Amino acid sequence: MIVISNPTEIVNEINIIHALFEESMELFHIRKPDASEEELRCYIAAIDSKYHSKLVLHQHYNLVAEFQLERLHFTEKVRQTISDTYQKPVPFLSTSVHTITDFNNLAESYDYAFIGPIYPSISKTDYKPSQNLLKQTKERNNWKTKWIALGGISAENIVATLTQGFDDVALLGTIWNSTNPIQNFKKCQKIVHTYLP
Repeated sequence: MIVISNPTEIVNEINIIHALFEESMELFHIRKPDASEEELRCYIAAIDSKYHSKLVLHQHYNLVAEFQLERLHFTEKVRQTISDTYQKPVPFLSTSVHTITDFNNLAESYDYAFIGPIYPSISKTDYKPSQNLLKQTKERNNWKTKWIALGGISAENIVATLTQGFDDVALLGTIWNSTNPIQNFKKCQKIVHTYLP
């Protein structure tokens, strides 16, 4: 189960991140689209370095070397500017797609990809699926890249999502729009661990 940062600053955010890691959060995607390089540098520096191997960077990629990070995420826009023969700059690389066709056509260099939105977004108003991705899972023919369901994922729909064939889920709104993000994380984590080997 993956957690994605809130795009804007949250009160007590770094303490919540540390608490999530203490509850065995596997990966934390840092997606701060409006953050400057210096703001992102300060954000990463505030996270205990023992967790840096679990951080995934969405922008200001030059910070990877500075913090010796191992994971990058290419947005769809970035990915479309890169050749299929592109060599991985880090051990682990992920990306985002919005259609099953794009997922099936991904280069082998991507370890996993977010696909969504699966359900109406919890964090973005009026951001809804334009197609039923749950029904399209049968069209999957890319088995080298894990696919991760994103968009509107909550404790109430995790099992229904995983039973459709997704390899994992990513959480954003269900964590950061919650009055108790740690409790919500643990609830979702328990469901995922019960379902996935």
